Amino acid sequence: MAQTQTPDEILGIDSVFDKEDLEWAGIVRKWLDENVREKIGDWFLEGTIPARELAEGLGELGVLGMHLDGYGCGGATATQYGLACRELEAIDSGLRSLVSVQGSLAMFALHHWGSEEQKEEWLPRMAQGRALGCFGLTEPDVGSDPAGMRTHAKRDGDDWVLNGAKMWITNAPVADVAIVWAKTEGTDERGRPVVRGFVVPTDTPGVETPEVHRKISLRASITGEIVLDNVRLPASAMLPKAEGLKGPLSCLNEARFGIVFGVTGAARDALTEALRYTGSRIQFDRPISSFQISQQKLAKAFGQYSQITLLAAHLGGLKDSPQGISPQQISLGKMVNADTALNVCRDLRALFGGSGITSEYSPLRHAVNLETVLTYEGTHEVHQLTLGRALTGINAFAN
Repeated sequence: MAQTQTPDEILGIDSVFDKEDLEWAGIVRKWLDENVREKIGDWFLEGTIPARELAEGLGELGVLGMHLDGYGCGGATATQYGLACRELEAIDSGLRSLVSVQGSLAMFALHHWGSEEQKEEWLPRMAQGRALGCFGLTEPDVGSDPAGMRTHAKRDGDDWVLNGAKMWITNAPVADVAIVWAKTEGTDERGRPVVRGFVVPTDTPGVETPEVHRKISLRASITGEIVLDNVRLPASAMLPKAEGLKGPLSCLNEARFGIVFGVTGAARDALTEALRYTGSRIQFDRPISSFQISQQKLAKAFGQYSQITLLAAHLGGLKDSPQGISPQQISLGKMVNADTALNVCRDLRALFGGSGITSEYSPLRHAVNLETVLTYEGTHEVHQLTLGRALTGINAFAN
């Protein structure tokens, strides 16, 4: 039998990432293989995931908020966090979403924009997985234009009273705390309502978090709403350092960075599974990997996987460098990598024939999940317009 090499061996992954970072990724992969891999297909079919149980294990592993400093967080580099996301999404996008929402949205909002009291109350427990968070920005009628949100917060004496609804909120039905963004009565220098963030314990009277059912994508993830009916919060619930959309958008950039790396894991897993299947599936007295059309599909997928892995590594290096990374660069990574990984998984599914539509094999599950990843944290089209504006200097967004 001909000698084979894994995609990462051909790519030379050990020259793309540091040895220590790859060793860390190996630790994450081993834990996931031992605790999650064999169960994920069933969770996907059942439309659920044991979020609390997994959060405690992932907290013990050290991946929750691992790229944040202090308060029980790991203080890891951006690249190390990205490689963890890559291993998580190699299992399932829903699992990576759980970790992204916890660490890059809820915990990052607290860490970057919160008061010292808010940080000390929530971050250590969230890092350990003993408290789950969610992030309320998207609304039933407001997605790509967060400035159009209807959720509002009004002062009543020393308190704030929140009313409104958020939609498509990962972790909401099982969360202990929600970071909710709302318009206030104040206005900025252009006369627009000021958006502020609020730390909302989900057991606060007036808060409901019903679960969204009947999803056909990202099924191994718990998705819900946040319904706010005259929710009264003390003044201390407001994130003191966040004023305007800069607050929530900074959190979204953190989550998008995790996606840039994460989707490379889905593509790698689909390619690895396709290589294994085509090498063992016999038709016409030979493995189907021996046919030219199979090798063409495999080689194309490997080329695309290599490209998005190298782009992720480059952006990780930028984020870890003194110069940092720009929102446009993150948009580039999210736009290219999510779309390319989706196409890789779609194309490879065909190599499995009828077996490819079952939960026994991962490419179609990854492809279905990546339809959601292509849409959330800024749709594919929004990132195209973001880069179009950077390239041309012309804003094509509606004013």
